[in-house]
Amino acid sequence: MNQSHKIEILKQALLLEKRGQAFYQKVAEHTEHHAVKKFFSLMAEEERKHIQALLKQYHFLKDSGDFGETESGFFEDLTQTAEEVLTKDIVEKIANSDYESAAIAAAINMEEKAVKIYSERAAKSDDVEEKRLYDWLAKWEQKHLNELMMIDESITEKIWLDNNFWPF
Repeated sequence: MNQSHKIEILKQALLLEKRGQAFYQKVAEHTEHHAVKKFFSLMAEEERKHIQALLKQYHFLKDSGDFGETESGFFEDLTQTAEEVLTKDIVEKIANSDYESAAIAAAINMEEKAVKIYSERAAKSDDVEEKRLYDWLAKWEQKHLNELMMIDESITEKIWLDNNFWPF
């Protein structure tokens, strides 16, 4: 694959991450609940780290024609995980708010798209550093997706329980 095509893919990935960061930050700013604000702020911060990784590779690729080797430790999980802030309180607050509940559904869609794009790019790449970057991003976005799906499932169960929707 030529350099200009790789740059275009990186630009698309950057746009995806910037949209994700802006979305999570906006939800964090508009929620009234501290725990929910903390969760979405953390998601926005993780997207910011993805942007940093992509920008670094964009500059390597633009300047040298190749993906650069990222310093040791960058791909390690150094941030607090969203799972650490997921609590019953968050699920309760989101389940009782149409805005945050809709945000979870929208975020699931966004993260599914990111996982698909990054996984496909990693599978197609023959460049070790490019493959490493997209594998890392796909794993992070899958982690986000799993966390959001967990919240969505809990919200659904709570709503069903509160409204006696269970068939038993």
